[in-house]
Amino acid sequence: MSHWGYHAMFDCASCDIDKVTDKQNVYNFIKELVPAIDMVAFGEPQIEHFAAHALDKAGITVTQLIETSSITGHFVDANGDAYIDIFSCKTVDVNVAQDLIIKYFNPKKIRLNFITRSAR
Repeated sequence: MSHWGYHAMFDCASCDIDKVTDKQNVYNFIKELVPAIDMVAFGEPQIEHFAAHALDKAGITVTQLIETSSITGHFVDANGDAYIDIFSCKTVDVNVAQDLIIKYFNPKKIRLNFITRSAR
């Protein structure tokens, strides 16, 4: 069976609060991540602060379109947790991605879920 795509989901616990709440840090992470995992960005990343009405969920959300799909992330202000997804029809080097997550956000723990995608 052939896979159509690959989806790496990084659940990151207790990152440095000052790093997950800094839009420039999130921007720098995306700008280094895309070429490091051999992807091609389509436009600039969209980075916004969301869910201000729910303090336990509020934080920065980033979306970066790539030519082979997308990279998304949500960073929680209250506890520093981060949820970063890379979805692509091109394979992803999860070790390179994880090293950059550690470099930019310093999580105390990372849980990686990796799945293959196919509609058939």
